[in-house]
Amino acid sequence: MRARLESVDQTRLRITEAAMRLHEEVGPAATTVSAIADLAGVTRLTVYRHFPDDDELIAACSAHWRALHPRPDLTAWVAVEDPVERVRLALGETYRWAREAAPMLSMIYRDLDQLPAFVAGALAEDERTRVRVLARGFRFRGRAARRVETALAHALDVRTWESLCGDDGLRDAEAVDLMTGLVAAAGAGGWPPH
Repeated sequence: MRARLESVDQTRLRITEAAMRLHEEVGPAATTVSAIADLAGVTRLTVYRHFPDDDELIAACSAHWRALHPRPDLTAWVAVEDPVERVRLALGETYRWAREAAPMLSMIYRDLDQLPAFVAGALAEDERTRVRVLARGFRFRGRAARRVETALAHALDVRTWESLCGDDGLRDAEAVDLMTGLVAAAGAGGWPPH
């Protein structure tokens, strides 16, 4: 009985990993159950037995990918008192993570409107949490706080990293300096400059 359970778990993992690989290569919208089955070495029926609907497959794939590519830990950011240095640390860690995360996330963002709603919800909640942690130290109010939060959301977005550093663009450290400067300037008085 134990060997059977291990076999079932291994099959489920093979299917999950096949889906994850295809999501990164062609995107979730172009990934078919037939392609997943072929890559996993199982039948389509086996895929459906393990994952009766797309939501379950997407959830398993997402959880597995996140376990393999964990986002930077917020607790280290909170420990930095100076808000600008906190942003610099956060962006440095985020951009190092983005180097390996960008291929998958590019496909996820491209196909987001065709994925289950919980995917967009989870991405948005993660962004809000990270922005809150970083904005907390700036002590701005009103429009200045909104500008800082918007600049932080932009700077933390993997698509921003791609636009700055992809295709032999800036080095990560240059992008960190540029985006840290943007965030600091967003809260400065007299915005916009005349």
